[in-house]
Amino acid sequence: MTAFIQGVGAAVLRWLQTLGHATFFFWDLVRFTPMALRRFGLVVAQVHAIGNRSLVIILASGLAVGFVLALQMYYALVAYGAAESLGLIVNLALVRELGPVVTALLFAGRAGTSLTAEIGLMKAGEQLAAMELMAIDPRSRVLAPRFIGGVVSMPILAVLFSAIGILGAYVVAVLLIGVDSGNFWSIMQAKVDVWRDVGNGVVKSMAFGVICTTVALYQGHETQATPEGVAHATTRTVVIASLGVLAMDFVLTALMFSTP
Repeated sequence: MTAFIQGVGAAVLRWLQTLGHATFFFWDLVRFTPMALRRFGLVVAQVHAIGNRSLVIILASGLAVGFVLALQMYYALVAYGAAESLGLIVNLALVRELGPVVTALLFAGRAGTSLTAEIGLMKAGEQLAAMELMAIDPRSRVLAPRFIGGVVSMPILAVLFSAIGILGAYVVAVLLIGVDSGNFWSIMQAKVDVWRDVGNGVVKSMAFGVICTTVALYQGHETQATPEGVAHATTRTVVIASLGVLAMDFVLTALMFSTP
């Protein structure tokens, strides 16, 4: 029993130590952000590498989600004579929840693992150590531009995901099933609030971008400089970032939409 308690205590202490170290790492990223913005070309290059190269999977997934969501919601609503609300439900589901959350999960799987592997391989190849020997801080030159690129890319990708999802829902609902086109769009315009619904979805996606990018960079920076270490770090990136996104989604939803 004593050994079990000691093991649990040691695990908790290691977890707290890791959490504290990650907090200081995040503070360093924030602290070096203004300096990284002076190297605007690096930031633009990272927005392209992180955001533009994730565009295909985001758009394809958004279109598929819009197809399925319209089909499922129509069969659920038509049984209660509420098929005219299909456009509203699809829009709110995408801009409030599915857009930011699914985009973040895809982002963690595609861009997050790429960032972790890139930083981990730079560490394994001693490129980060070489920068420090040349009096170049890797956090300012390498990590901070990637942090900004991830935080900027995530809201754009989430908006595109929601937009293409709504378009896919329109194709299924109006062109295939036969829902009235004017009703599909007019109920969105009447019931969807730009600031409360769309704006809160953008805020969510920004928070998810911070989580996913920070986790990816931290795992890459702290990985063991071996092929096995990099492989394990990429796996941890997906798991930790996904769990963090889902937990933060619950907190933000409770804060944003708990009051009418």
